[in-house]
Amino acid sequence: MTASATSSGAQLRSDGTLRHLLTLEGLPRAALERLLDAAQALRTDALNGIALRARLAGRAVCALFLEPSTRTRSAFHLAAARLGADVLNFDLSHSSAGKGETTLDTLRNLEAMGVDCFVVRAGEDGAVAALAAQAGANTVLINAGDGRHQHPTQGLLDMLTLRQSKGVDFSKLTVLIVGDVRHSRVARSDIAALRTLGCGEIRVCAPQSLLPDTNELHGCDVGHDLDAMLEGVDAVMMLRLQRERMEEGLVPSLEGYFREYGLDAARLSRAKPDAVVLHPGPINRGVEISDEVADGPQSLILAQVSNGVAVRMAVMLELLRA
Repeated sequence: MTASATSSGAQLRSDGTLRHLLTLEGLPRAALERLLDAAQALRTDALNGIALRARLAGRAVCALFLEPSTRTRSAFHLAAARLGADVLNFDLSHSSAGKGETTLDTLRNLEAMGVDCFVVRAGEDGAVAALAAQAGANTVLINAGDGRHQHPTQGLLDMLTLRQSKGVDFSKLTVLIVGDVRHSRVARSDIAALRTLGCGEIRVCAPQSLLPDTNELHGCDVGHDLDAMLEGVDAVMMLRLQRERMEEGLVPSLEGYFREYGLDAARLSRAKPDAVVLHPGPINRGVEISDEVADGPQSLILAQVSNGVAVRMAVMLELLRA
């Protein structure tokens, strides 16, 4: 059984409500759209104000990050604070993990202190689902990225950003995902969400060395010629080149990669005139995307970051039934 299948079964209660958020693969469309609707409604309070501080008052949220993060950790921290929760930031370098304590023992000890919700980032596929299977009955887990597997809240904020720009009907959209799909949990979450929301056409463009080995891209139009794949698309989702997860030699050179798969203004002109550009960050400028596109009028990259706080608020409220 795959990590996605295990996660999908573990995150739903018998009545179909969310127990944890571990993956977007297999998440029912109604549940996905409910989270997107809630996040949209929370946008104003996500970016400023204290109106919702009572919603999670007295609840404790632990950011259990076993890998580095800037955007995701910060967005979860802000989301929990906007809702009035007590936030614990787990620092691996100053934890008992250095003394040999397992992540599961760390979780159980923090549960014993009254932590209700764990936001977990881990380097291994399926690691968050494995923790969720051992968690207490009243503990909820949110996958903040596990290995190459899934990054569900990033997928949700990407869908919210697309909705805001293109409307709720995805059936007429052509969305192109470009870059390091092999190592990208973001790509897997985005593809799962786009399928669930009925996206008209999902295109994937990458060198063969950066495509998955398995049949993960079923139903997608896969190609290697970026100029051809850009023709007539409504949205371009660029991916970070994840050099920390790949073996040497998958990309001959960064300059060569940008020449073949980097997005600049000339290339973007092949897409529809109102096409939008997304990127999960951090951006490798001049490798995946040029400055003129990243900072240009068609870029929604900062909108994605803003939406991240609202999405994480919606997820915590849903899981903690606040």
